[in-house]
Amino acid sequence: MPPVTNDTGILNADVSASRTPLYLTFALMLFGFGSISSARVAFSLYALDLGASASAVGILVAALYVFPLLISWPVGRYSDRVGSRWLLLLGAACGGGAMLIPYFVRELAALYVAATLMGIAFTLYNVLLPNLVGLLSKPHERARNFSNASLVGATTLFAGPLLAGIAIDVSGYALACLYLVMLSVGASVVLVAWGGRLPGGSRQPQSVGGIRDALTHPAMVRALVTSSLVQVGQDLYQFYIPVYGHGIGLSASAIGGLLATLAAASFVVRYFLPWLVARWGDERVLGFSFYFSAMGFALVPFFESGAVLAVVSFLFGLGMGCGQPITTMQIFSRSAEGRSGEMLGLRQSVNNAMRVSGPAVFGFVATAFGLPPVFWMSALMMGGGGILSRPRSSC
Repeated sequence: MPPVTNDTGILNADVSASRTPLYLTFALMLFGFGSISSARVAFSLYALDLGASASAVGILVAALYVFPLLISWPVGRYSDRVGSRWLLLLGAACGGGAMLIPYFVRELAALYVAATLMGIAFTLYNVLLPNLVGLLSKPHERARNFSNASLVGATTLFAGPLLAGIAIDVSGYALACLYLVMLSVGASVVLVAWGGRLPGGSRQPQSVGGIRDALTHPAMVRALVTSSLVQVGQDLYQFYIPVYGHGIGLSASAIGGLLATLAAASFVVRYFLPWLVARWGDERVLGFSFYFSAMGFALVPFFESGAVLAVVSFLFGLGMGCGQPITTMQIFSRSAEGRSGEMLGLRQSVNNAMRVSGPAVFGFVATAFGLPPVFWMSALMMGGGGILSRPRSSC
């Protein structure tokens, strides 16, 4: 980044220093979310290589979201009081441990344990890091900073699956998991060296503006529901593309490339997101994102060419790329002061209630009826999200 100067061209060290915690947060997103996205691909393909069925892999993915379902809200509430540094360091330790398990124990049961442990890391990263972006942003900077954070997230969705696929093809599944531990090591180094610059908590419980008050506001309820649809849609696509690609004979690198294409599209659309929101409004853009995603789901079963599937993944990424930053920004902006961590934790609890059930249910559908109905059911679900996202004059 270039140095920040004032109107006279003199270096403004105070402004530059004030941005440092935000840049540290982006670095933590790069390592933390990268470890999650690579683990999803590595665990799914490893399980398939060990002979797991589609339903068994669905349960494996669901195991990743057990702890996010159970502890996201308490984690967010606790972080409002004590800050994020040591909770994030715990997340990095859990993420590293999860990737070590499949290296030392090369059995399907070990992958379930690893996925569950990775779920703790996922909870801590996914609740705390977006909240830090909001806390470190002034109101007029919020759209830009959440957009920039989503660009970092898109980068990890691109790099994580690609790294996992290449590592598997070059070194095999067990060694690939060992190599991917380095992403958690990177997050740990950042937190130990510079984590003290991150904002602390209030050190006392908040008495007003909690969940009960939030759920009386229709706009907040709609934001929570659409957020959960965005997350489950993205997760189902990232899960079933490896299963579908494996079934039609694509290599691990090719499957990683499809998911990287999705991430590239997310990066493109998130770059223009502040302009899109200013032009059409957040609810209208969110509605269009659901419709693009529905088209992506509906088209997958008609093609077996890796190149064509890359185009379909790009289309899907253009849609889903908008959803997460918009819903995160909506929930943060509608949270009571001092309660943003709690509300974002509630968001993750709602999201993961669907994440735990979604992959397992759709996995059984795939086992019983094949993969095409799964993609078409997902397309209908995304279309419903588009209808729910329509602007309302009362909001």
